[in-house]
Amino acid sequence: MAKTSKVILTATVGDLGHSGDVVEVKPGYARNFLIPKGLAFTWTKGAASQIESMRRARRAKLLATREDAVAAKNAIEGTVVELSAKVSESGKLFGSISSEAIAKALAAKASVEPRSISVETIKTPGEFPATVALHPEISASFTVKVTGEK
Repeated sequence: MAKTSKVILTATVGDLGHSGDVVEVKPGYARNFLIPKGLAFTWTKGAASQIESMRRARRAKLLATREDAVAAKNAIEGTVVELSAKVSESGKLFGSISSEAIAKALAAKASVEPRSISVETIKTPGEFPATVALHPEISASFTVKVTGEK
């Protein structure tokens, strides 16, 4: 049995590749996760034209979104996002602040994907540095300020 399988990605998969990339993965990962979720299909010799068209589409999308990413960076860079959450008697939050909540708070300035926000786990009130990847080459830094409410 083969130790790896070649697949062609149809979407960006974290730490694996982007749409149109040919990658080698373990057969079970391809068979049980990538292919059923529509993230990849099995590599064949005839798929070369599909790969090139996917790469062209990805390049065109990146160029179109680059201007939007620059505008979003200008709107987000250096801002402070304020959120409030319930706090226990010991000063800790009930639960934590999710990246979805941060993305909703940023929606007034620019729409961002919650998955593209990186911030440490927030379980106490305070100020926390965060970054959001707007484009493969462009990211913006901002601050998340969490206030407690009883």
